[in-house]
Amino acid sequence: MAVSEQDVEKIAKLVARARKAQAIAAQYTQQQIDDACLAVGWEVYEDTNIKQLAEAAVAETGMGNIEDKIKKHKGKVLGVIRDIKGAKSVGLIEEDKENKIKKYAKPVGVVGALTPVTNPTATPASNGVTILKGRNAVIFAPHPKAKKSSKMAVDFMRAGLRKVGAPEDLVQIIEAPSIELTGELMRQVDMVLATGGGPMVKAAYSSGTPAYGVGPGNSVQMIAEDADVADAAQKITISKIFDYATSCSSENSVIIQQSVYDQAVEEFKKQGGYLCSAEEKAQLQSWMWQPNKKGKIGINPKIIAQSAEKIATDAGLSIPAGTSMLMVEGSLPVEEDRFTGEKLSPVLTLWKYDSYREGLDLLKAITDHAGRGHSCGIHTNNQEYIEQMSLEMNTSRIMVRQPQAPANGGNFFNGMPSTVTLGCGTWGGNVTTENIYYKHFLNITWVSEPFPPQKPSDEDMWGDFWKRHGGPEGGSDHGGPEGGSSSGPASGGA
Repeated sequence: MAVSEQDVEKIAKLVARARKAQAIAAQYTQQQIDDACLAVGWEVYEDTNIKQLAEAAVAETGMGNIEDKIKKHKGKVLGVIRDIKGAKSVGLIEEDKENKIKKYAKPVGVVGALTPVTNPTATPASNGVTILKGRNAVIFAPHPKAKKSSKMAVDFMRAGLRKVGAPEDLVQIIEAPSIELTGELMRQVDMVLATGGGPMVKAAYSSGTPAYGVGPGNSVQMIAEDADVADAAQKITISKIFDYATSCSSENSVIIQQSVYDQAVEEFKKQGGYLCSAEEKAQLQSWMWQPNKKGKIGINPKIIAQSAEKIATDAGLSIPAGTSMLMVEGSLPVEEDRFTGEKLSPVLTLWKYDSYREGLDLLKAITDHAGRGHSCGIHTNNQEYIEQMSLEMNTSRIMVRQPQAPANGGNFFNGMPSTVTLGCGTWGGNVTTENIYYKHFLNITWVSEPFPPQKPSDEDMWGDFWKRHGGPEGGSDHGGPEGGSSSGPASGGA
């Protein structure tokens, strides 16, 4: 799609302002940038401001609920502040005295950050502080259906910068976003951070600018026979219904060992879950997946981040008052059951397994079908189960005995870096498997000083191998001066 000269100029003006502000921040001391981060963080953490942001987000998008969005803000922003407080991001940040290496942190420059409609205020708040930590500037490209609430978050952050005398243009936003403007932003900045759906991430990677993106979510949990079933059901429910499942980490399926299956279903019911019959599942499916304008079947936008009661009512189902989560039983093959994938709603698919091997294979099949590389989890104390899953799963994060949505992006009960952006590795079409946090927005200069040569001999390197597989072919004089022990300073190049 062609970009107009007017759009190019609009973005150029934003980027010019960002570069001017970032040039000032690039000279900041560690204390100065930390003060800026704390000031910005407070503005999007303070109770009155957060309440306004949560109310604005729900009113504008119609997704999620105010109470949970407030909790999300508090947790995410505080987690980011915890991670950056006291961390080095200016000058000498690391020294390896043995290898005589020093590492110096530099800014990456101006970052273009794309934000999703599902989390229009918590995402810029968290990512804004994270990006600033490296003395960078950021320009947000909000979802068009969430531009007002995202701008409110940016305005709060700019107020924080103003209070400590930092340039307000370190944080900016496209006020009237469009696909064309977002595309042009990605072309003009130094780095892109894409938090959102697949098309957005693909656009970021094809922009020609270095980019961090996320893969599609479809978190799956397992409940093993030795699990505390009540605890597992409570944690999964908390995770699934939080903010009506706006998080890409909300569980979409639970694979349950058959000996505890009935118990798990009862525990889910105690938490407000309702198990649909086969007929109700079919009726629910016909509402949750609808043809778009081109006739392609996809998730009905009207169910995204809505309450279980609203989804059921709109689907024509009669369910008990107070139901917080709808449950359906999955059917094989997984590829033919629409409920296998990500649903972005408080609808949970239940599966049953016998042997652990069978359960793990089912987990692989589900995530290979949708959500490969994102996350999974297990409720067990069996270390062999955990080890086997860790070795075999093509996933970037595995949460053990934890609620997936609060745990994946870091929380105060685990050691994961706090973030709203989850890399999914090459499995999910991403460049990294890591939680994206402040370290990803630093350029690092490596400074190397020489030490006396410590070049290993051929025997040092291949000796054990030769003992197992026979000596080297060609009669190499390994071990001697001509066999690899030269001490000359210039015996190789990059």
